[in-house]
Amino acid sequence: MGELRVLGAVEAWTGSGRVDLGHPRQRCVLAALVVDANQVVGADRLLDRVWGERIPQRWRETLHSYLSRLRRALDGFAHTSIARRSGGWELVVPPDTVDLHRFRRLVARGRDAADPATGVAAVEEAMALWRGEPFTGLDTDWIDSMRASLLQERWAAELERTDLALRVGRHAEILPGLAVRVREHPLDERLAAQYLVALYRNGRQADALAHYGAMRERLADELGADPGPDLRAVHRRILTADVTLTVGALSRRPVPRQLPPPPPHFVGRADESGVLTGTEAGLFALVGAGGIGKTSLALHWAHRHADRFPDGHLFVDLRGFSPAGEPLAARDALRGFVTALGVVDHDADDLDGLAALFRSLVADRRILVVLDNAATSDQVVPLLPGTGTCTVLITGRRELGSLVDRYGVRHLRLDVLSRDEARSALTGRLGRARVDAEPEPADDLIGLCGGHPLALSIVARRASTHPAIPLAEFADELRDLGLEVLDDEDPAASLPTVLSWSLRGLSAEQRAVFGWMGTAPGPDIGLPAAVALSGLSRAATRAALGSLVSASLLERRPGGRFAMHDLVRDYAATVDPESAEPALRRVVGYYLHTAHAADRLLDPHAEPIRLTPPESGVRPLPLPDHTSAMAWFDAEHADLLAAQRTAVAHGWHDIVWQLAWTLTTFHTRRGYRHDELAVWQAAVDAVAHASDPVAGVVAHRVLGTAYGRLGRYVEATSHLYEALSLAGDDLTQQALTHRHLPWIWERRGDLRRALEHARLALDLHRGLDRPVGEARALNSAGWYAAKAGDYDTADRHCRESLVLHREHGNPTGEANASDSLGYIAQQTGRHDEAVGYYTRAVDLFRALGYLYEVANTLDSLGHPYLALGRTDDARAVWQDASELYRSQRRDGDADRVRRQLEALDALRRPGRAASSEDD
Repeated sequence: MGELRVLGAVEAWTGSGRVDLGHPRQRCVLAALVVDANQVVGADRLLDRVWGERIPQRWRETLHSYLSRLRRALDGFAHTSIARRSGGWELVVPPDTVDLHRFRRLVARGRDAADPATGVAAVEEAMALWRGEPFTGLDTDWIDSMRASLLQERWAAELERTDLALRVGRHAEILPGLAVRVREHPLDERLAAQYLVALYRNGRQADALAHYGAMRERLADELGADPGPDLRAVHRRILTADVTLTVGALSRRPVPRQLPPPPPHFVGRADESGVLTGTEAGLFALVGAGGIGKTSLALHWAHRHADRFPDGHLFVDLRGFSPAGEPLAARDALRGFVTALGVVDHDADDLDGLAALFRSLVADRRILVVLDNAATSDQVVPLLPGTGTCTVLITGRRELGSLVDRYGVRHLRLDVLSRDEARSALTGRLGRARVDAEPEPADDLIGLCGGHPLALSIVARRASTHPAIPLAEFADELRDLGLEVLDDEDPAASLPTVLSWSLRGLSAEQRAVFGWMGTAPGPDIGLPAAVALSGLSRAATRAALGSLVSASLLERRPGGRFAMHDLVRDYAATVDPESAEPALRRVVGYYLHTAHAADRLLDPHAEPIRLTPPESGVRPLPLPDHTSAMAWFDAEHADLLAAQRTAVAHGWHDIVWQLAWTLTTFHTRRGYRHDELAVWQAAVDAVAHASDPVAGVVAHRVLGTAYGRLGRYVEATSHLYEALSLAGDDLTQQALTHRHLPWIWERRGDLRRALEHARLALDLHRGLDRPVGEARALNSAGWYAAKAGDYDTADRHCRESLVLHREHGNPTGEANASDSLGYIAQQTGRHDEAVGYYTRAVDLFRALGYLYEVANTLDSLGHPYLALGRTDDARAVWQDASELYRSQRRDGDADRVRRQLEALDALRRPGRAASSEDD
């Protein structure tokens, strides 16, 4: 059988001899995989182990090359391969072929053996696997750390072997070696205790007592500490000539094994597991919402890496969030730990005394301590070891900030499972056959649970206990009933109950904000909107949100935004439903008035509307300029759409159409045609109940335009003429509606009607004393005159429009007029002039964020470029136009531009010109 060596160096041996593993960095790749054999090693972890911070520029190709060569080098090893897995690579290898893992198993077997003679033989077999220093010839930060870790494991095994040798009476044999080791490790108390026993049993009581005295003085001088309880106990037994020292051996310190069983069907958490595995010892806090899987991760990792902790595993449920009532007192947890470590009779009873005794007992020992379900930092601090040889896993729902600041606890926040991980979890519980038999219902269940581990577990449990019921029924129940389906008489198996425990410790104000956040419109919320929602001051709102984030009830996202998991949101909405409507009125009013102010910055010349007043105390967010207005709309767009849906649900009809109005300029500039249609469909339904008589005209006019942008011209015409009818004698509304109709009729192929409405719009606008409106009508009339071939009239109208827009500071209108003049110049053969106008229009549209028209004008700009022979420029602008069309879901325009590009490429193919001449 082949062998992979780690303890002596990174080597590979087959039955025929040593295998050449090549370059040291290639050997380092193998070392990184061997240490975690039969586990997936993620790409990031592999890169960190092999190159640290000096990752090569072409790391992917280099890494794949190394892996390919290693696969060939390992061909002679039976049942051994390097497999590509989701998220990384796995060295698949029979366990006994890796000497590191064989070493650890032998040490664990020796430590747990009932017969000490068998135990010492196993540990000696393990020690015989060592061949010099680990990882000879390799040098990375990770290699150095792992080398130090393995040498520490070897030292722990050496101490274990000495304990076992003393138990079987080999004190004379091991004494010389002990004498050497105590000189090399003068402060190791476990080694000193072994040396005292060996001296005493070899008839050298005086030497034993003298060594103890010297040890005590050294500890006092160098550490300012007294010997620990184990060493003091050996000293007392020597002073009293304890008979067990002469007929038995040094009593072995108990090795606690307190871990509960590992969770079945565990999936995911590769990144967090990688962090835990990549550190030899340390303090870690696994933080997340109730039911997110913190304890599962801690226990899964602890069981997989149990052999890293030869001195035992301690576990306590601190009951920070559980049905048991009050959290467990730190004093009671310490009593349990001290007893598990073999100290029954002791003088310590106060908290400080017990904590000091616990730290003495675990000093320099490699013990895993799992502090599950912690409530506060005060509860945890007394349970932390005082030396760096132990690993502590703390699980809890709250961010224990002082532990990070004072003790360097590493904070790992757990999120929901990815969709692939959730599918693996469901498959593990229900079996692949059942999940594959109903793929769509299985996907529905995964989506409805949102990757929440407890929700998935509850759904899987119910489906597994009722195998005859289709998954589609469970998905329908979850969709219709929501949290009610995830409730259970067993509180630990009920998601609403588990979430309710998270509210403990929250103030009444924090609970109220939590409930309102569950009803807030949109997928997330910014601080200013949250201030409006809560009705509190900015400082009080920020503090409440911070508390909810700390309690893992709320997630903070980049850009100062906050979000809830959908299931947490559903629960929050049940906390105080009576107070939800006033909170919603406040936040919807905030969105409406801030959106209105932002829209006025985007288009200050638009016809104004009267807004529903906001609730008392609600203030719109002050936005300084056009750029900040566009940025605000980009950040809040989803929330604004949700705010309108909230207004629809509550029958706030005026707000429904007013929100649609505030979004129109933004939607037009970004090319959000489908969203524009949706908000105005809702608006038209609402205006029948609205108090403003203008609302109906506006709603039908803008809805008609929205239909037109999507190519639905018959519906567009119907709504625009309905708007014209509703306008009655209102000349302003007549003028605005006539200005929207030409474009629709042009698209329907009736240029005569298009010109008719454009001229009517111009005549009406000239009588309204609104210069910007007149300028817009002039440009429209000029455009359709150009379409009809009347370029002189077109040029005159569009130049007059350009002057008016510039005089009144309307860059949007200036851009549109420049685009029209570019078209007129192009059609009349003035291609250089056309390029100038189009380029100016593109620059203005880009500055305005008007991406819809940027795409159109870039499309137009390619034609004069082509006429001038500037084919590279034509190709560049058409490629940009095509990408914008695709991003705006304007697939027909994108396909047309693609054909233009293909034709352009055909012109450049060899032989093309000759072929044309032959024709």
